[in-house]
Amino acid sequence: MHLTVKKIHVIRNKVNEIIEKKQLKINCPEIIAVSKTFPSSVVLPLLEAGHIHFGESKVQEAIAKWSVFKKKYLNIKLHFVGNLQSNKVKKAIQFFDYIHSLDSEKLALSLDKYQKAMKKKVNFFIQVNIGNEVQKNGIMLNDLKDFYNYCTNVLSLDVIGLMCLPPLEKNSEKYFKILKSASDSLNLKNLSMGMTRDYDKAILHGSTYLRLGTAIFGKRKSNQ
Repeated sequence: MHLTVKKIHVIRNKVNEIIEKKQLKINCPEIIAVSKTFPSSVVLPLLEAGHIHFGESKVQEAIAKWSVFKKKYLNIKLHFVGNLQSNKVKKAIQFFDYIHSLDSEKLALSLDKYQKAMKKKVNFFIQVNIGNEVQKNGIMLNDLKDFYNYCTNVLSLDVIGLMCLPPLEKNSEKYFKILKSASDSLNLKNLSMGMTRDYDKAILHGSTYLRLGTAIFGKRKSNQ
């Protein structure tokens, strides 16, 4: 068994243990194997083992890496987890099944435009700037309800949940709890939260999608 396949089995077992130990009334969250910067050869063993959810943060890299795989493995679900630039929206709509970084009215309008033109539906997560950090993208909590209504009522985006990147070196659990509360207030069922360093805490607050890279593929090079 390939090392990446072993690692994902270990992670799944840990997730199930947390759910059983805490007696959480939730389904096991999907594991998004965030393969950005890693070559096709690294993700192939996971594909052959039946894993279907993968994450990328650059549109061009994803197209180069996944175009052939998508033709062979028809059940692949690709998640865009990076900052989406306006000039990449059309290709993102064409290529991805989920976009986790819906973070402005301008972007929402562009996404809606290309969805309608291509007659394709993508699943969206609104990125929430949960820590009010000036260096990060995302909708502020105070603006979330209005933005959600704009995306779903004025436009026709299929917003299935919320996503956050908690401040580094702070208690992630505090922010996961806030995002869960915001999600409940909008009657949304999905949460994209939890990465390698804190996915165990994210599970406790109802995460349905874990974005894991290092835990599966190992550390990336410092310049990537």
